[in-house]
Amino acid sequence: MTPEEIATFIKENDIKMVDLKFNDLPGLWQHFSLPVSEVVGDDGKPTSMWEEGVGFDGSSIRGFQKIQESDMILILDPDTAVLDPMLRVPTLSVICDILDPLTRTPYTRDPRYIAKKAETYLKSTGIADTSYWGPEAEFFIFDDVRFDQTENSGYYYIDSVEGAWNSGREENPNLGYKPRFKEGYFPTPPHDSLQDLRTDIVLEMAKVGIPIEVHHHEVATAGQCEITMRYDELLKVTDRLMWYRYIVKNVSRQNNKVATFMPKPLFGDNGSGMHTHQSLWKDGTNLFFDKDGYALTSETARFYTGGLLKHGRSLMALCAPTTNSYKRLVPGFEAPVNLVYSARNRSAAVRIPVYTDNPNSKRLEFRPPDSTCNPYLAFSAMLMAGLDGIQNKIDPGEPLDRNTYELSAEEEAQLRTVPGSLEEALDELEADHDYLLKGDVFTQDVLDVWIEFKRQQIDELRLRPHPYEFYLYFDI
Repeated sequence: MTPEEIATFIKENDIKMVDLKFNDLPGLWQHFSLPVSEVVGDDGKPTSMWEEGVGFDGSSIRGFQKIQESDMILILDPDTAVLDPMLRVPTLSVICDILDPLTRTPYTRDPRYIAKKAETYLKSTGIADTSYWGPEAEFFIFDDVRFDQTENSGYYYIDSVEGAWNSGREENPNLGYKPRFKEGYFPTPPHDSLQDLRTDIVLEMAKVGIPIEVHHHEVATAGQCEITMRYDELLKVTDRLMWYRYIVKNVSRQNNKVATFMPKPLFGDNGSGMHTHQSLWKDGTNLFFDKDGYALTSETARFYTGGLLKHGRSLMALCAPTTNSYKRLVPGFEAPVNLVYSARNRSAAVRIPVYTDNPNSKRLEFRPPDSTCNPYLAFSAMLMAGLDGIQNKIDPGEPLDRNTYELSAEEEAQLRTVPGSLEEALDELEADHDYLLKGDVFTQDVLDVWIEFKRQQIDELRLRPHPYEFYLYFDI
């Protein structure tokens, strides 16, 4: 909508408030709300705010400004205006871009600006004019979560009525139907107790324009879910992914449950990832399709794969950016840790879906990311890695179509894998990031702040005793 159309929409829908949302560097939405009179005047026309923006304190936002340079400006993007389905009072939600107040130029650390620059850089290369993205964001829905960390204690406790550990609990009555560990994939109700809740989430997503392809229970015993959105262009999908997380959390809370996108909240069961499908198009043609290529993929797709695999270790600092991410990315399990590609092997970092021979459906699936990432940064980084592969004709080698669990020790030792920790991933990003700086998509200050912020998290964890250390060492 244009600001003029928004003014009409506000009147017709009796909207009372306008909520401004923007993304901090780690990847959470921040917001504040204004009366409609701030954006629509008494004459029914848009106010000057649409051109001038509204100020906020950037020093209070993670990864943004220092205290002596705190003033920032939000500019409302009218294309993103939509009625917020989660709020009781009719509220129009608008996603904003961030400007420097002195120069009125886009702020280099605005994640959404980085995504915009990535799309612009793609066009400037002449390789393609459009990239399409389809994330499969997994998450858990629990019934109870408690955690604390003090000088003399530290613990977490999660619970779910679906948890196999509750098969013997007195529930007045306990009706059973608890998915066994690693057997939560695709069961029908009553084992899948979250069917209606996920449907409610999907219906709310439709209200903000997120087209959904499928929803289902995932592998873990307790509350693991997946809702897959339809693919679209990079900026549209990253905006929608922010809405996706917001709606999942709020619908869960409305039903007295709690949702988390934390990759590995449960020990001994599957973690949550975000397999990310991607393809390049030019003049309406899918550049990744070739009827004579491996798994019907083109040379362009092969080189793009080479870029993802070459830079896969440094990509993890942006695509799997938490210490908890590496509780999921552990060799020897189903997690996609091997920096190889395959048409069907799900332990490969890059998988090529072969469900159909439709040229428009040919794509690559990069499997190591998880939903704790900032999608604007992660998707932009994956695009830049793939483009670097095309520009430098990086050969990904031969596909690995064998079962990686049946490889010999010598064969397994030759495989490159994703980093084993966030610290290792940050080291890789420091050593390998020139591909991100092309076209000024990422700037050095963004990477420096990101690495500094993430290293602080590592130190915070390193300083605190782990509960399991008491089991291992207390009686020594």
